[in-house]
Amino acid sequence: MVNEYANLHGYKYPPGNTIKILKKADLVIANLECCIAENGFPWQKTPKVFFFRADPIAIETLKYGNIGYVSLANNHTLDFQEPALLETLERLDKSNINYAGAGKNLNEAERIALINKNNYKIAILSYSDHPYEFKATKHNPGINFIDLARDFNKVKIKIKKARKKADLVIFSIHWGPNMQQYPSQEFIDFAHKIIDLGVDIYHGHSAHIFQGIQIYKGKLIMYDCGGFVDDYYVGPQEKNDQQLIFFIILQNKKIKEIKLYPLLIDNCQVNLAKNKVFNEIYERIKKLSKDFNIEIIKEKNYLKIKI
Repeated sequence: MVNEYANLHGYKYPPGNTIKILKKADLVIANLECCIAENGFPWQKTPKVFFFRADPIAIETLKYGNIGYVSLANNHTLDFQEPALLETLERLDKSNINYAGAGKNLNEAERIALINKNNYKIAILSYSDHPYEFKATKHNPGINFIDLARDFNKVKIKIKKARKKADLVIFSIHWGPNMQQYPSQEFIDFAHKIIDLGVDIYHGHSAHIFQGIQIYKGKLIMYDCGGFVDDYYVGPQEKNDQQLIFFIILQNKKIKEIKLYPLLIDNCQVNLAKNKVFNEIYERIKKLSKDFNIEIIKEKNYLKIKI
């Protein structure tokens, strides 16, 4: 549906009025949970229910939205099999949009994305804990799959390499089940270990709803950032049409402040939330973050976390 709306209304339609926030950022990172391709055919190697593919116009939406990096490690990157993934990589390369988490082979899927912005050297690692069947191999395209229990040492080596090359290290992971409001203790422990290895920002996604935020040893953990724009069925309890932009402000190579912009998805377009919805999102993120001892302050047009 998002694809159809973008084709009908133009590539500027999906981000709605959030574009004024996106344009303010020096770097916007996102999880790209689809392929962008004309080629390919639905995954048939194992049972699958949903298949996500966007037309090439989606590249224009990414560029318009100031997206500088996308994570490709997720459970929809190979929905239209290898030809569509390879086409996606080519289109991203031609558009100068950085990415990691998938590639033509395992070596490429595991690579660290290095980005220079305003005298900051940023390293981003992207992983997904599902599905195993999408895993890249030595000779086959796929995603950077991770087993949280078994692959920790391998991740440790990658983070050590990233730390040597960058001022800021971001760990992006597609993990866990849909519509889960709280991270499991296993996930909390894993995120803490990743921060202990030298990561500055933990960027979790997969649940389609946002989870709590934690400042752990001065570093930021976003257990799940939820979504941005989609066409999913909206659950009355989950309220997955209510989302957030996480706007991180750095100073002297450290996180100074975090702003949260409440959002509402409607008719395959996302806009800044107002009034009742704004307050509902505020109350929810405050509740979800309570156990992590985070104070969230409500300002006029956004929410604020001081470090």
